[in-house]
Amino acid sequence: MTTQDPEAPEGVDLDRPNAARIYDWFLGGDANWAIDRQFGEQAVKTFPMIKTVARAGRDFLGRGVRYLARNGIDQFLDLGSGVPTVGNVHEVATDVNPDARCVYVDNEPVAVAHSQILLEKEGVAGRHAVLQGDLRDPADIWKRALDTGVLDPNRPIGLIMVGVLYFLGADEPVAQTIRKYLSLLPSGSYFLSSHLTDDGLQDMADADSRETIMKQYNKSSTPLTLRSRAEFTSFFEGLELVEPGIVYLPEWHPEEIESKATRKLAHDPSFVGHICGLGRKP
Repeated sequence: MTTQDPEAPEGVDLDRPNAARIYDWFLGGDANWAIDRQFGEQAVKTFPMIKTVARAGRDFLGRGVRYLARNGIDQFLDLGSGVPTVGNVHEVATDVNPDARCVYVDNEPVAVAHSQILLEKEGVAGRHAVLQGDLRDPADIWKRALDTGVLDPNRPIGLIMVGVLYFLGADEPVAQTIRKYLSLLPSGSYFLSSHLTDDGLQDMADADSRETIMKQYNKSSTPLTLRSRAEFTSFFEGLELVEPGIVYLPEWHPEEIESKATRKLAHDPSFVGHICGLGRKP
């Protein structure tokens, strides 16, 4: 990225940093602006491992999608998909099954614009789709996702909410929102998700750094909300949890971890402060 930022797509808020663009910067992308990079640089100074933690989240998404594709899931609804970067859902899934399809949904204009450009550049815009929308409105998102013609509502779907639920406030009906989506999914579908938590963190020496990061995000356009393991587990109510259940990111199918960054965290998985899980709808 040069010092001269490109013109922002319509609707982009450049007065405050945004989580999708910050995450893109953590992963080495270029779909971010000066205000996002300034935030990211300060976050790295406060918590030097934050880029590694971001990579661990992305790696989990890849492992989860590969698991689903290998187990017969060939269509995905990725909510809060963010800015395209290495290991996008449709790329991971089609490596396993060339017929896989995906609908991406995000409320950040930059993420949506870049996703559309990527799909058009790859010549797969007809097989995959991207929508701008608020995941807190399941009825609207579900209708518009089906209107794309990409998803077949009569066949199992992989519903993905990875790295996004902690941007929904403590006063928001997150569990009810998830249950609504799950009620719309056909039998045999899966729910893949992750969430930030401070439950069971071993390295309390970093407690001040984590608190500082929280305060930084709370001044951005996308504040963070941590939730307990119990609350996150409740999001999978009625589903059959896939082994190893609700665990820290590096503990979920560690035999498939390829990233050196994620492997760095294997000695103390709780350091990530990020739990995850995969459930199947009976």
